[in-house]
Amino acid sequence: MSDDKMLARIAALLRQAENTDNPHEAEAFMSAAQRLATTTSIDLAVARAHSKERSPAQVPVQRTITIGEAGSKGLRTYVQLFVAIAVANDVKCDVASNSTFVYAYGFAEDIDATHALYASLVVQMVKASDAYIATGEHRPTPTITARLNFHLAFGARIGQRLAEAREEARAAATTGRDQQPGTAIALRNKDVELKSFYREASKARGTWRATSASAGYSSAARRAGDRAGRRARLGPSTELTGARRPLNR
Repeated sequence: MSDDKMLARIAALLRQAENTDNPHEAEAFMSAAQRLATTTSIDLAVARAHSKERSPAQVPVQRTITIGEAGSKGLRTYVQLFVAIAVANDVKCDVASNSTFVYAYGFAEDIDATHALYASLVVQMVKASDAYIATGEHRPTPTITARLNFHLAFGARIGQRLAEAREEARAAATTGRDQQPGTAIALRNKDVELKSFYREASKARGTWRATSASAGYSSAARRAGDRAGRRARLGPSTELTGARRPLNR
């Protein structure tokens, strides 16, 4: 399957997820989208392994992904969500010191899938945290502290869910009866190629962290964010630009 066909099918899953009120169906659509992304990535890796010549489109690339404007509060939590999704899709990331953008390193199909998933899930994260704050259940914790903790727990849960779906797809491709010859070797070669590309292309220095010591902690907001992450479903990416706004104090 080509990258374009994968994105079209993921988009169809997004629309299906948005049209159901059943959380179990939404979970199934989300897992299906990640498995599709993983399966397509594996298929393309195997195809590259059997190709005698490599075109520019068949090698790792670096892209800049804009997260938000400088000075906006909570950008680290948006970055954390993007990175969690990236990890599940074989994409390595370097983060700007002010968290306004991310350098994504990987094969084109993997970066495309990461961005498509992020575009949906970041909107859900913001909406879910807005709904939680509106209930007032976070008080007396400051709103900004509660919101940041909600986002962090949401992102962590999403990362876990996507990783599980990825491993299911990988297991089916490498040990299932439908596995293609050379799949495991192709995946190892892909991993080596990506790591080599990242070492050569990355200029990152230091370690990025999603939280700072001054951010504060709220166990209630973390639990609420985790619940929202469990319920999250995929939706259309057209709302992305409206999601990256400054967090309220």
